[in-house]
This record gives sequence, C-alpha cells and structure tokens, in this order.
Amino acid sequence: MALQIGDVVPDFTADSTEGPISFHEWLGDKWGVLFSHPKDFTPVCTTELGEVARLKPEFEKRNVKVIGLSVDPADSHKRWAEDIKETQGHALNFPVIADADRKVSNLYGMIHPNASETFTVRSVFVIGPDKKSEADTHLPCQHRAKFCGDIESHRFVTADRRFQRRYPGELEAWRGCNHCPGCLRRGCKEKVSGRV
Repeated sequence: MALQIGDVVPDFTADSTEGPISFHEWLGDKWGVLFSHPKDFTPVCTTELGEVARLKPEFEKRNVKVIGLSVDPADSHKRWAEDIKETQGHALNFPVIADADRKVSNLYGMIHPNASETFTVRSVFVIGPDKKSEADTHLPCQHRAKFCGDIESHRFVTADRRFQRRYPGELEAWRGCNHCPGCLRRGCKEKVSGRV
C-alpha cells in the first residue's frame, strides 16, 4: 500500500555521499525533506541540487534536514558532487542516497510504472519530527521539483496544534495581536511571553 499523509515514514539504511545512513536516526527530532531525482548528471537535477545546497542555511533556520536520492551508486554521486560544485558554484552540503537496487525508491513509491521501470519520478516528502509524512509531491521526470514552500506551512500548523493543546481556547486571542507579524510563532514579548 502507498505511503499516506500521516503515516510514519519507512525507516531504512542506505549508502550515501556521506556514508551509511539509518534514516530515522539521521533525521533525529528535526523536520525532513526527502527528494528524489531520476539520474545523476542530468542538467535539471544538477541545478536543483546546487540550489538546495545554496538554500541549506534557510532550511537549517527552520530546523529542517534535507536529503536527496538518485538510483545511481555512491561513487557516481561523488563524481556528480564535483560537477555540481563546478557548474553551480555551491558544493553539495547534504547527503544524497545511493539507491542502485531501488530499495528506498520502491519503499516510498518513487518509481511510477507508467513513467519508467528504472528511474524515480521527482518525488518530495516533507516529514515531521514525529517521523510522519506531512506532505508529498510526485512529478514526471522532465518536470522541475519545487518543494520549499510547503515546509513553513506545515511547521506553522504544528505550532498552532501544540499551542492549542497547551492553552485551550486561547489560540485566536493570541493570533489577534497586531504588535508584530506572526507573533504567535516569533515569540512576541508583549503577548506570547515565551509560551510557545
């Protein structure tokens, strides 16, 4: 059965550009973005990985770890990393999973039988700190993946849920503060007083 929103995502151990990774352990208590690419050295994939490397500080500000996946082996990924640095101006600074046996791709349903029997489609999974799937997107191989926008939305909803559990009935009152934009999430000293 396909992975559904709200399911705990499958754990796995796989080789990567940063050595063996046990996925749940690697993720820890952070948010995660797991995204796949059809093949190493393709132009669109190269630009996307370069852009994710450039944006990594923005992910880190949001307590998010990013990890890529391609069906090529780790030695190919390492050569590709050199190409990404040379052509995109940003060194690969996050792991890329080597999935030559397609174990992870099949586990997460990344290979669509109508698209290819061998290459992953462009899949993006947003994973919460509880290891549950918060969102997923699947695009044909030839499309460019866009996934950064979902993360803030899911983090904010989670903050709202946590606040509502701790302070029942108060969420709308706190949201009504016009002192600063997004005070509930940014910790407005006058209204939230460090509660969230």
